Amino acid sequence: MTPAAISLADLIERSGASLVSGDPKTPITSVHYDSRSVRPGGLFVALRGEYVDGHDFLEDARSRGAVAALVEPDRDATGFQALAAVNNTRRALSPVAARFYGNPGDSLGVVGVTGTDGKTTTGYLIDALLRSAGFRTGLIGTVAIRVANSVIEHDTRQTTPESLEVQRLLAGMREYRVNWAVIEATSHALALYRLDDCPFDIGVVTNVTREHLDFHGTIEAYRAAKARLIERVESSEDRPYPRGAVLNADDEGARIIGAKATTVPVTWFSVSDRSASLYADRVFVHSSGTTFDLHAGPDTVTVNLKLIGRYNVFNAMAAAGVGLILGMDLDAIGHGLESLSGVPGRMQRIDMGQPFNVIVDYAHSPASLEQTLDLARSVTDGRLIAVSGSAGERDQGKRPVQGEVSARMAEFSIFTSEDPRFEDPVQILRDIAAGAESAGGKQSVDFVIVENRRDAIELAIDSAQPGDTVLLAGKGHETCMIYGDLRVPWNEALEVSDALRRRGFHEADRE
Repeated sequence: MTPAAISLADLIERSGASLVSGDPKTPITSVHYDSRSVRPGGLFVALRGEYVDGHDFLEDARSRGAVAALVEPDRDATGFQALAAVNNTRRALSPVAARFYGNPGDSLGVVGVTGTDGKTTTGYLIDALLRSAGFRTGLIGTVAIRVANSVIEHDTRQTTPESLEVQRLLAGMREYRVNWAVIEATSHALALYRLDDCPFDIGVVTNVTREHLDFHGTIEAYRAAKARLIERVESSEDRPYPRGAVLNADDEGARIIGAKATTVPVTWFSVSDRSASLYADRVFVHSSGTTFDLHAGPDTVTVNLKLIGRYNVFNAMAAAGVGLILGMDLDAIGHGLESLSGVPGRMQRIDMGQPFNVIVDYAHSPASLEQTLDLARSVTDGRLIAVSGSAGERDQGKRPVQGEVSARMAEFSIFTSEDPRFEDPVQILRDIAAGAESAGGKQSVDFVIVENRRDAIELAIDSAQPGDTVLLAGKGHETCMIYGDLRVPWNEALEVSDALRRRGFHEADRE
């Protein structure tokens, strides 16, 4: 449904913008920040990006029919029926988008999930939990976006889209009478105002370890960005939805963020503290999933999770915390957690009848890589062969840490490209290799550098013997590889399946 036209003055009322020239009553029929998408009657919001400045595309937007523009001060823009200015157009876009779509967040409950690791799996678990309880849900996250039963796979590399897309998606959820929206809230999105006009009722923090310091600068700034989710929950007290925070008591970063929850009730989860709101024990990881006992006060339920890994117990407890806030009993929570069959690109087994394990996973931070390698080790009788890399133009400090983790935990490591962007891909791999050497690893013996990821997969498959496990980390569900400004199509699961097929293995060979 296309929103009705709205006057420019009404649209920018809460954005802090002021009219520079033209008629404030200019009707606006659409809002855009990409000039290529502009339609006649639209408002063009000029954003400053990492590589480009939207102010350089004002003329293009006008030529495509934009009748008004929102710019930052002292920028020339002529030919528009109206022009408005604000100090930060990215920040202003959020209230403008919310107003254009009629503040859709007011019509549904909103759960936000943040953390260094586990956001996607936790989001999927929360979604499954809510759906099993009869709620109509929407999901905005890394792997896919879903509005009610309509799924939109995407690869924008923005786990959380720009505020304009967020508000449009929430409007779609309102149209389909969604009860609860589940949104992955990244530190970038929280810092860059993409979620400013999402009225969060429940905030979930999985963990906060080292990540994205290239953007935030310090771990303290990174934590502060994550903490904004809890601050947003704190400010949503006048809404008719259950309200609370769900936090990992076993994680230092989450405990620090917990101090921000001064008025909202906190549900703590743990595997070490029996006094936590949710406590898990008797954890058993097996080839088809993970079984554990979940305790909430005097109540206990055994959960047969279809996800492999001890760390998924934490993700499941985070989701269970949302269930508790919504008043679900523990049996219903256990049933809901068990209803999720899997998450794309998360410990995804590739079985073509080969006599060794092949696993595709999205792990791309030192902490998540260590967890994934530890899990792979638990299902491996032979050697563990790890294929991993590190993204270009991201936190360079984590590269040697990842190399150290891989060299320490795998018998053989292959360091390969993972979205080098505009950086020298070989230099990225040398940075990783330095960490491997610091852990005692020797090049050509314990690890090798293979820049081409397809060649790295081929080498890993050729190196595997019966009983070994090949772990492909970093790409997971993603559908492209980024070199410079080129997005080269890429499907990790398909690549390794093709490599196995070329070696004579086929799905029909599986027992």
